[in-house]
Amino acid sequence: MPPRRRGSSGFRGVRACPSGRFYTEIRTGGFRLILGTYNTPELAARAYDAAAWRFRRPWRDMNFPDVELLEEALFLAPAPCLVDDEDRRRHRHVQRRIAIAEHDEQLMHQWRAQFPNDVDNTDVFFADLRAQGRSNRRHRRAVAEFELENPNTTWAENDPRWDDIWTETTSDDE
Repeated sequence: MPPRRRGSSGFRGVRACPSGRFYTEIRTGGFRLILGTYNTPELAARAYDAAAWRFRRPWRDMNFPDVELLEEALFLAPAPCLVDDEDRRRHRHVQRRIAIAEHDEQLMHQWRAQFPNDVDNTDVFFADLRAQGRSNRRHRRAVAEFELENPNTTWAENDPRWDDIWTETTSDDE
């Protein structure tokens, strides 16, 4: 996968907010983890790098590839601004989500290594599911086209089944 494009801030995972602060987030395993807002883009990029280290991302995905250890990344990352109980609760929640995501990635890696047949079976299952969906769309479209050509149709004029005629199908569906 090609590296992600760096945003307007010049750092990966960091965006400028209208307020002048910088928002940072990291995406992993199909979900987005919000890391917070910071006063400078460098601080936000350091927070991104610390999270990227925790998710064992490659060095090319880092904003500062000169950092060599997780401990160093955590040391350089800014401490969150915990002002009140709500901030502390949100910080604990984010830390808990990071820990859960790390654990999930480790377990999935172990599962894939231990059960390669299940991975293949999963791929086959979803391929069959896509094929079944294509078949269902073709069938609904054929029924709708038949009803369109039939002068004695029992479908009402505003029946949503008429929409199936206009359902887009790919070239391999036809």
